[in-house]
Amino acid sequence: MTGAPAQLERTAAGRTPAERIGVPAARLHVVIQNGRQFQQAHPEVPVLLDRGRYLVVDLDPAEAGRIVEPSERHLPCFGVRPLPANTVVFEQRPPAPAPAETRAVAEPRAAAVSRDAFAADLRTLAALRTRHSTSPEFRTALDWAEGVLSGLGFATRTQTVALHGGSTQNLIAERPGRGGDGRAVLVTAHLDSINVRDGAAAPAPGADDNGSGAAGVLAVARALRDHPGARDLRLVLFGGEEQGLFGSRHYVAELDQAARERIHAVVNMDMIACRNTPAPTVLLEGAAASQAALEELAAAAQAHTSLTVQTSLMPFNSDHVPFLDAGIPAVLTIEGADGANDRIHTAADTLEHVDHDLALEILRMNVAYLVQALGQA
Repeated sequence: MTGAPAQLERTAAGRTPAERIGVPAARLHVVIQNGRQFQQAHPEVPVLLDRGRYLVVDLDPAEAGRIVEPSERHLPCFGVRPLPANTVVFEQRPPAPAPAETRAVAEPRAAAVSRDAFAADLRTLAALRTRHSTSPEFRTALDWAEGVLSGLGFATRTQTVALHGGSTQNLIAERPGRGGDGRAVLVTAHLDSINVRDGAAAPAPGADDNGSGAAGVLAVARALRDHPGARDLRLVLFGGEEQGLFGSRHYVAELDQAARERIHAVVNMDMIACRNTPAPTVLLEGAAASQAALEELAAAAQAHTSLTVQTSLMPFNSDHVPFLDAGIPAVLTIEGADGANDRIHTAADTLEHVDHDLALEILRMNVAYLVQALGQA
Protein backbone atom coordinates (compact mmCIF):
# COMPACT_ATOMS: atom_id res chain seq x y z
CA MET A 1 0.00 0.00 0.00
CA THR A 2 1.02 3.57 -0.64
CA GLY A 3 -0.78 6.79 0.09
CA ALA A 4 -1.39 9.51 2.65
CA PRO A 5 -0.30 8.46 6.16
CA ALA A 6 -3.72 8.93 7.76
CA GLN A 7 -5.47 6.89 5.06
CA LEU A 8 -2.78 4.22 5.25
CA GLU A 9 -3.38 3.85 8.97
CA ARG A 10 -7.08 3.24 8.32
CA THR A 11 -6.49 0.85 5.40
CA ALA A 12 -3.84 -1.14 7.27
CA ALA A 13 -5.77 -1.42 10.54
CA GLY A 14 -5.35 -4.89 12.01
CA ARG A 15 -2.72 -5.96 9.50
CA THR A 16 0.94 -6.75 10.05
CA PRO A 17 3.07 -3.56 9.93
CA ALA A 18 4.18 -2.88 6.38
CA GLU A 19 7.70 -2.93 5.11
CA ARG A 20 8.75 0.63 4.34
CA ILE A 21 10.48 1.31 1.04
CA GLY A 22 12.41 4.51 0.36
CA VAL A 23 11.36 4.93 -3.27
CA PRO A 24 9.22 7.82 -4.60
CA ALA A 25 5.62 6.74 -5.04
CA ALA A 26 5.62 7.73 -8.73
CA ARG A 27 8.27 5.07 -9.42
CA LEU A 28 6.37 2.25 -7.70
CA HIS A 29 4.71 -0.14 -10.15
CA VAL A 30 2.99 -3.47 -9.71
CA VAL A 31 3.59 -6.36 -12.11
CA ILE A 32 0.52 -8.59 -12.35
CA GLN A 33 0.11 -12.28 -13.24
CA ASN A 34 3.58 -13.57 -14.06
CA GLY A 35 6.39 -11.91 -12.18
CA ARG A 36 8.96 -14.49 -13.30
CA GLN A 37 8.35 -13.81 -16.97
CA PHE A 38 8.66 -10.07 -16.34
CA GLN A 39 11.97 -10.62 -14.54
CA GLN A 40 13.28 -12.68 -17.45
CA ALA A 41 12.28 -9.99 -19.94
CA HIS A 42 13.49 -7.04 -17.81
CA PRO A 43 16.32 -8.15 -15.50
CA GLU A 44 17.48 -4.53 -15.17
CA VAL A 45 14.34 -3.47 -13.24
CA PRO A 46 14.80 -3.61 -9.42
CA VAL A 47 12.25 -5.82 -7.63
CA LEU A 48 11.28 -4.33 -4.25
CA LEU A 49 8.70 -6.90 -3.13
CA ASP A 50 8.08 -10.38 -4.56
CA ARG A 51 4.74 -12.14 -4.06
CA GLY A 52 4.93 -14.49 -7.05
CA ARG A 53 1.94 -13.40 -9.12
CA TYR A 54 2.61 -9.80 -8.04
CA LEU A 55 5.85 -7.84 -7.95
CA VAL A 56 6.41 -4.29 -6.75
CA VAL A 57 9.18 -2.79 -8.90
CA ASP A 58 11.12 0.48 -9.10
CA LEU A 59 10.43 1.80 -12.59
CA ASP A 60 10.49 5.24 -14.18
CA PRO A 61 6.93 6.06 -15.33
CA ALA A 62 8.15 6.84 -18.85
CA GLU A 63 9.87 3.47 -19.05
CA ALA A 64 6.77 1.70 -17.73
CA GLY A 65 4.73 3.14 -20.57
CA ARG A 66 7.09 1.58 -23.09
CA ILE A 67 6.78 -1.95 -21.69
CA VAL A 68 4.39 -3.78 -23.97
CA GLU A 69 2.42 -6.76 -22.67
CA PRO A 70 3.45 -9.98 -24.43
CA SER A 71 1.27 -11.39 -27.19
CA GLU A 72 -0.14 -14.90 -27.15
CA ARG A 73 3.08 -16.09 -28.84
CA HIS A 74 4.92 -15.60 -25.57
CA LEU A 75 4.53 -17.53 -22.36
CA PRO A 76 2.64 -16.26 -20.45
CA CYS A 77 1.29 -12.70 -20.05
CA PHE A 78 1.89 -9.97 -17.52
CA GLY A 79 0.73 -6.41 -16.95
CA VAL A 80 2.53 -3.40 -15.48
CA ARG A 81 0.56 -0.67 -13.70
CA PRO A 82 1.30 2.17 -11.29
CA LEU A 83 0.93 0.97 -7.71
CA PRO A 84 -2.43 2.42 -6.62
CA ALA A 85 -2.67 4.51 -3.48
CA ASN A 86 -4.57 3.27 -0.43
CA THR A 87 -5.22 -0.13 -1.98
CA VAL A 88 -4.30 -3.58 -0.70
CA VAL A 89 -2.88 -5.21 -3.82
CA PHE A 90 -2.29 -8.65 -2.32
CA GLU A 91 -3.07 -10.28 1.02
CA GLN A 92 -2.62 -13.79 2.41
CA ARG A 93 -4.99 -15.25 4.98
CA PRO A 94 -4.17 -18.44 6.91
CA PRO A 95 -6.59 -21.37 6.87
CA ALA A 96 -9.00 -21.76 9.76
CA PRO A 97 -8.17 -24.54 12.24
CA ALA A 98 -11.65 -26.09 12.07
CA PRO A 99 -11.53 -29.92 11.86
CA ALA A 100 -12.62 -31.61 8.64
CA GLU A 101 -15.66 -33.27 10.22
CA THR A 102 -17.01 -29.88 11.35
CA ARG A 103 -16.55 -28.43 7.86
CA ALA A 104 -18.40 -31.37 6.28
CA VAL A 105 -21.45 -30.89 8.52
CA ALA A 106 -21.54 -27.15 7.84
CA GLU A 107 -22.34 -27.54 4.12
CA PRO A 108 -23.07 -31.09 2.94
CA ARG A 109 -23.26 -30.12 -0.75
CA ALA A 110 -19.71 -28.79 -0.60
CA ALA A 111 -18.48 -31.93 1.16
CA ALA A 112 -20.22 -34.12 -1.44
CA VAL A 113 -18.41 -32.72 -4.50
CA SER A 114 -17.39 -35.85 -6.40
CA ARG A 115 -13.66 -36.39 -6.85
CA ASP A 116 -14.26 -39.33 -9.19
CA ALA A 117 -16.63 -37.39 -11.48
CA PHE A 118 -14.27 -34.40 -11.60
CA ALA A 119 -11.31 -36.65 -12.44
CA ALA A 120 -13.28 -38.43 -15.17
CA ASP A 121 -14.40 -35.17 -16.76
CA LEU A 122 -10.86 -33.81 -16.67
CA ARG A 123 -9.54 -36.98 -18.31
CA THR A 124 -12.07 -36.57 -21.11
CA LEU A 125 -11.04 -32.98 -21.79
CA ALA A 126 -7.28 -33.55 -21.52
CA ALA A 127 -7.48 -36.59 -23.83
CA LEU A 128 -8.25 -34.31 -26.77
CA ARG A 129 -5.12 -33.39 -28.72
CA THR A 130 -6.00 -29.71 -28.40
CA ARG A 131 -8.95 -27.52 -27.52
CA HIS A 132 -7.73 -24.54 -29.51
CA SER A 133 -10.70 -22.21 -29.88
CA THR A 134 -11.03 -22.63 -33.66
CA SER A 135 -10.24 -26.36 -33.83
CA PRO A 136 -12.66 -29.25 -34.48
CA GLU A 137 -11.55 -30.67 -31.12
CA PHE A 138 -12.84 -27.59 -29.35
CA ARG A 139 -16.25 -28.21 -30.86
CA THR A 140 -16.01 -31.86 -29.79
CA ALA A 141 -15.34 -30.73 -26.21
CA LEU A 142 -18.18 -28.20 -26.32
CA ASP A 143 -20.69 -30.76 -27.67
CA TRP A 144 -19.64 -33.26 -25.01
CA ALA A 145 -20.00 -30.68 -22.22
CA GLU A 146 -23.41 -29.67 -23.57
CA GLY A 147 -24.49 -33.32 -23.38
CA VAL A 148 -23.35 -33.58 -19.77
CA LEU A 149 -25.13 -30.39 -18.72
CA SER A 150 -28.37 -31.14 -20.55
CA GLY A 151 -28.29 -34.62 -18.99
CA LEU A 152 -28.16 -32.95 -15.57
CA GLY A 153 -31.33 -31.02 -16.36
CA PHE A 154 -29.90 -27.68 -17.47
CA ALA A 155 -31.31 -25.85 -20.48
CA THR A 156 -28.40 -25.29 -22.88
CA ARG A 157 -27.63 -23.05 -25.82
CA THR A 158 -24.53 -21.95 -27.73
CA GLN A 159 -23.36 -18.49 -28.71
CA THR A 160 -21.16 -17.85 -31.75
CA VAL A 161 -18.13 -15.62 -31.13
CA ALA A 162 -16.13 -13.95 -33.92
CA LEU A 163 -12.42 -14.70 -33.62
CA HIS A 164 -9.58 -13.66 -35.99
CA GLY A 165 -11.62 -14.00 -39.18
CA GLY A 166 -13.23 -17.23 -37.96
CA SER A 167 -15.37 -18.11 -35.00
CA THR A 168 -15.59 -20.05 -31.77
CA GLN A 169 -18.44 -20.73 -29.36
CA ASN A 170 -19.65 -20.14 -25.83
CA LEU A 171 -21.81 -22.75 -24.11
CA ILE A 172 -24.50 -21.45 -21.73
CA ALA A 173 -26.50 -23.69 -19.38
CA GLU A 174 -29.25 -22.45 -17.07
CA ARG A 175 -31.47 -23.66 -14.27
CA PRO A 176 -34.14 -21.18 -13.13
CA GLY A 177 -34.49 -20.21 -9.49
CA ARG A 178 -37.57 -20.99 -7.47
CA GLY A 179 -39.09 -17.69 -6.58
CA GLY A 180 -36.26 -15.35 -5.78
CA ASP A 181 -35.55 -11.78 -6.74
CA GLY A 182 -35.12 -12.47 -10.46
CA ARG A 183 -31.34 -12.35 -10.19
CA ALA A 184 -28.76 -14.89 -11.39
CA VAL A 185 -25.50 -16.34 -10.09
CA LEU A 186 -22.97 -17.27 -12.79
CA VAL A 187 -20.23 -19.91 -12.70
CA THR A 188 -17.78 -19.62 -15.59
CA ALA A 189 -14.57 -21.03 -17.05
CA HIS A 190 -12.87 -21.09 -20.41
CA LEU A 191 -12.97 -24.38 -22.31
CA ASP A 192 -10.16 -23.68 -24.78
CA SER A 193 -6.48 -24.56 -24.53
CA ILE A 194 -3.41 -23.32 -26.41
CA ASN A 195 0.21 -24.14 -27.17
CA VAL A 196 1.98 -20.82 -27.63
CA ARG A 197 5.43 -22.31 -28.09
CA ASP A 198 4.62 -24.56 -31.04
CA GLY A 199 1.52 -23.02 -32.63
CA ALA A 200 -2.21 -23.58 -33.02
CA ALA A 201 -1.85 -27.06 -34.53
CA ALA A 202 0.47 -28.37 -31.78
CA PRO A 203 -0.69 -30.58 -28.90
CA ALA A 204 -2.36 -28.56 -26.14
CA PRO A 205 -3.94 -30.93 -23.60
CA GLY A 206 -4.60 -28.01 -21.23
CA ALA A 207 -5.20 -30.24 -18.22
CA ASP A 208 -4.83 -27.38 -15.74
CA ASP A 209 -5.37 -24.42 -18.10
CA ASN A 210 -8.21 -24.81 -18.31
CA GLY A 211 -9.47 -28.36 -18.29
CA SER A 212 -9.55 -28.07 -14.51
CA GLY A 213 -11.81 -25.01 -14.52
CA ALA A 214 -14.11 -26.44 -17.20
CA ALA A 215 -14.39 -29.75 -15.32
CA GLY A 216 -15.00 -27.63 -12.23
CA VAL A 217 -18.07 -26.06 -13.86
CA LEU A 218 -19.44 -29.54 -14.48
CA ALA A 219 -18.68 -30.49 -10.87
CA VAL A 220 -20.67 -27.47 -9.69
CA ALA A 221 -23.54 -28.49 -11.98
CA ARG A 222 -23.62 -31.95 -10.38
CA ALA A 223 -23.40 -30.61 -6.85
CA LEU A 224 -26.21 -28.08 -7.32
CA ARG A 225 -28.48 -29.79 -9.84
CA ASP A 226 -31.16 -30.38 -7.18
CA HIS A 227 -30.43 -27.41 -4.92
CA PRO A 228 -33.66 -25.43 -4.39
CA GLY A 229 -32.02 -22.07 -4.98
CA ALA A 230 -34.09 -18.91 -5.14
CA ARG A 231 -31.87 -17.32 -7.78
CA ASP A 232 -31.11 -18.59 -11.27
CA LEU A 233 -27.94 -20.65 -11.70
CA ARG A 234 -26.17 -20.01 -15.00
CA LEU A 235 -23.06 -21.89 -16.14
CA VAL A 236 -20.93 -20.58 -19.01
CA LEU A 237 -17.98 -22.21 -20.80
CA PHE A 238 -16.15 -19.66 -22.92
CA GLY A 239 -14.19 -20.02 -26.14
CA GLY A 240 -11.45 -17.65 -27.25
CA GLU A 241 -10.05 -16.87 -23.80
CA GLU A 242 -6.48 -17.65 -24.76
CA GLN A 243 -6.66 -15.30 -27.76
CA GLY A 244 -7.78 -12.33 -25.64
CA LEU A 245 -10.96 -13.05 -23.61
CA PHE A 246 -13.04 -13.09 -26.79
CA GLY A 247 -15.78 -15.35 -25.42
CA SER A 248 -16.37 -13.50 -22.17
CA ARG A 249 -16.12 -10.08 -23.81
CA HIS A 250 -18.73 -11.12 -26.37
CA TYR A 251 -20.99 -12.58 -23.68
CA VAL A 252 -20.94 -9.40 -21.59
CA ALA A 253 -21.37 -7.16 -24.65
CA GLU A 254 -24.54 -9.04 -25.57
CA LEU A 255 -26.15 -8.32 -22.20
CA ASP A 256 -28.39 -5.28 -21.99
CA GLN A 257 -28.24 -3.10 -18.89
CA ALA A 258 -31.19 -4.82 -17.23
CA ALA A 259 -29.57 -8.23 -17.72
CA ARG A 260 -26.29 -6.96 -16.27
CA GLU A 261 -28.05 -5.59 -13.22
CA ARG A 262 -29.74 -8.95 -12.62
CA ILE A 263 -26.39 -10.71 -12.14
CA HIS A 264 -25.80 -11.13 -8.42
CA ALA A 265 -22.23 -12.47 -8.77
CA VAL A 266 -19.87 -14.35 -11.07
CA VAL A 267 -17.45 -17.06 -9.92
CA ASN A 268 -14.79 -17.72 -12.57
CA MET A 269 -12.49 -20.76 -12.40
CA ASP A 270 -9.21 -20.63 -14.33
CA MET A 271 -6.49 -23.14 -13.30
CA ILE A 272 -7.60 -24.77 -10.05
CA ALA A 273 -5.59 -28.00 -10.04
CA CYS A 274 -1.82 -27.51 -9.73
CA ARG A 275 -0.05 -27.16 -6.39
CA ASN A 276 2.61 -24.44 -6.61
CA THR A 277 3.01 -23.74 -2.89
CA PRO A 278 3.82 -25.92 0.15
CA ALA A 279 0.33 -25.39 1.57
CA PRO A 280 -2.79 -25.78 -0.61
CA THR A 281 -3.59 -22.22 -1.65
CA VAL A 282 -6.25 -20.37 -3.63
CA LEU A 283 -6.12 -16.82 -4.95
CA LEU A 284 -9.36 -14.83 -5.02
CA GLU A 285 -9.01 -11.90 -7.43
CA GLY A 286 -11.69 -9.26 -7.84
CA ALA A 287 -12.28 -5.52 -7.71
CA ALA A 288 -14.23 -3.04 -5.62
CA ALA A 289 -17.47 -4.15 -7.30
CA SER A 290 -16.92 -7.71 -6.10
CA GLN A 291 -15.52 -7.07 -2.63
CA ALA A 292 -18.55 -8.61 -0.90
CA ALA A 293 -18.44 -11.78 -3.00
CA LEU A 294 -14.68 -12.07 -2.47
CA GLU A 295 -15.08 -11.83 1.30
CA GLU A 296 -17.86 -14.42 1.26
CA LEU A 297 -15.71 -16.81 -0.77
CA ALA A 298 -12.84 -16.31 1.67
CA ALA A 299 -15.20 -17.06 4.56
CA ALA A 300 -16.41 -20.20 2.77
CA ALA A 301 -12.81 -21.34 2.34
CA GLN A 302 -12.14 -20.90 6.05
CA ALA A 303 -15.36 -22.64 7.07
CA HIS A 304 -15.27 -25.60 4.68
CA THR A 305 -11.66 -26.19 3.57
CA SER A 306 -8.05 -26.17 4.73
CA LEU A 307 -7.03 -23.69 2.02
CA THR A 308 -4.70 -20.78 2.55
CA VAL A 309 -6.48 -17.83 0.93
CA GLN A 310 -4.80 -15.05 -1.02
CA THR A 311 -6.85 -12.05 -2.12
CA SER A 312 -6.27 -9.23 -4.59
CA LEU A 313 -8.23 -6.31 -6.03
CA MET A 314 -6.01 -6.00 -9.12
CA PRO A 315 -7.89 -8.04 -11.78
CA PHE A 316 -6.02 -9.09 -14.89
CA ASN A 317 -6.29 -11.29 -17.95
CA SER A 318 -9.00 -13.85 -17.22
CA ASP A 319 -12.72 -14.10 -17.91
CA HIS A 320 -13.77 -12.25 -14.76
CA VAL A 321 -12.31 -9.01 -16.17
CA PRO A 322 -15.02 -8.20 -18.80
CA PHE A 323 -17.68 -8.57 -16.08
CA LEU A 324 -15.77 -6.27 -13.74
CA ASP A 325 -15.26 -3.76 -16.54
CA ALA A 326 -19.06 -3.65 -16.86
CA GLY A 327 -19.53 -3.14 -13.11
CA ILE A 328 -20.71 -6.74 -12.52
CA PRO A 329 -19.41 -8.40 -9.33
CA ALA A 330 -17.00 -11.17 -10.38
CA VAL A 331 -14.22 -13.10 -8.66
CA LEU A 332 -11.49 -15.27 -10.15
CA THR A 333 -10.72 -18.43 -8.19
CA ILE A 334 -7.29 -19.73 -9.21
CA GLU A 335 -4.53 -21.87 -7.74
CA GLY A 336 -2.10 -19.94 -5.56
CA ALA A 337 1.18 -18.80 -7.17
CA ASP A 338 -0.14 -19.73 -10.60
CA GLY A 339 2.76 -17.88 -12.22
CA ALA A 340 5.09 -20.61 -10.96
CA ASN A 341 3.32 -23.14 -13.19
CA ASP A 342 5.52 -22.98 -16.29
CA ARG A 343 3.79 -25.91 -18.02
CA ILE A 344 0.70 -23.97 -19.05
CA HIS A 345 0.31 -23.09 -22.74
CA THR A 346 2.57 -26.01 -23.67
CA ALA A 347 2.25 -29.71 -24.48
CA ALA A 348 3.43 -30.42 -20.91
CA ASP A 349 0.17 -29.26 -19.26
CA THR A 350 -0.90 -32.85 -18.67
CA LEU A 351 -2.83 -34.89 -16.11
CA GLU A 352 0.26 -36.16 -14.32
CA HIS A 353 0.79 -32.69 -12.81
CA VAL A 354 -2.78 -32.30 -11.53
CA ASP A 355 -3.46 -32.21 -7.79
CA HIS A 356 -7.03 -33.45 -7.44
CA ASP A 357 -7.08 -32.68 -3.72
CA LEU A 358 -6.38 -28.99 -4.34
CA ALA A 359 -9.06 -28.82 -7.04
CA LEU A 360 -11.55 -30.50 -4.72
CA GLU A 361 -10.86 -27.98 -1.95
CA ILE A 362 -11.35 -25.03 -4.31
CA LEU A 363 -14.57 -26.60 -5.61
CA ARG A 364 -15.85 -27.11 -2.06
CA MET A 365 -15.19 -23.45 -1.32
CA ASN A 366 -17.03 -22.40 -4.46
CA VAL A 367 -20.01 -24.68 -3.87
CA ALA A 368 -20.38 -23.55 -0.25
CA TYR A 369 -20.38 -19.93 -1.41
CA LEU A 370 -22.81 -20.66 -4.26
CA VAL A 371 -25.33 -22.30 -1.94
CA GLN A 372 -25.33 -19.07 0.06
CA ALA A 373 -25.44 -16.81 -3.02
CA LEU A 374 -28.32 -18.71 -4.65
CA GLY A 375 -30.43 -18.51 -1.50
CA GLN A 376 -33.29 -20.75 -0.44
CA ALA A 377 -36.59 -20.75 -2.30
